[in-house]
Amino acid sequence: MLKITNLNVYYGGIHALSDVNIEVNEGEIVTLVGANGAGKTSTLRAISGLVSPASGSIEFEGKDLIKTPSHKIPYLGISHVPEGRRIFANMSVAENLQLGAYCRNDKEEIAKDYDAVFTKFPRLKERLRQRAGTLSGGEQQMLAMGRALMSRPKIMLLDEPSMGLAPIIVKEIFSIIQSINQSGTTVLLVEQNANMALSIANRAYVIETGRITLEGRASDLLTDESVKKAYLGG
Repeated sequence: MLKITNLNVYYGGIHALSDVNIEVNEGEIVTLVGANGAGKTSTLRAISGLVSPASGSIEFEGKDLIKTPSHKIPYLGISHVPEGRRIFANMSVAENLQLGAYCRNDKEEIAKDYDAVFTKFPRLKERLRQRAGTLSGGEQQMLAMGRALMSRPKIMLLDEPSMGLAPIIVKEIFSIIQSINQSGTTVLLVEQNANMALSIANRAYVIETGRITLEGRASDLLTDESVKKAYLGG
């Protein structure tokens, strides 16, 4: 479904991603774990067209994303929930969700997707007219994910969904990620909370200083001694 081959990204003289290779198959949850600054966010930004790779390829369902203008990428079925949520704080919850569906014009289906979002995030329905900036951190994360779902994506890119949230809310968010996947959306999850990410993913990649150093089934990486020592407090 999504295939990244020998991807290199530079920020000035900094080599942020070095020959990165990642594959995501339809229906999977794949997680990319690593420390701060390892290159996780850069990988997602390259997929979304927010940074221009120096070399390598990114293909989604056979289409070359590097040659696709960034504003056209959501139309292919890719939604991106960025680090820090990036909701529109001065707009209402309803307006944020409406913006999520901006590349669609199937009104009846959009209405169904509102209902689906409210089923997954009942708190958003309760706060529909509330300004998004007044929501709690957990509610803002739910709104960012709900907004992404309104485009009816084939794949959702999730960047650090647990950041800054209380442990009880983190559990809820990860449960919702599983629910989104079970409803038919493929997920590429970037996450510092390696324990939670590996516990819900099918497969995983470990990235260190811009290079993939380990890959495999998430359940295997959970018990890998080097992963436990570096990321799981083992």
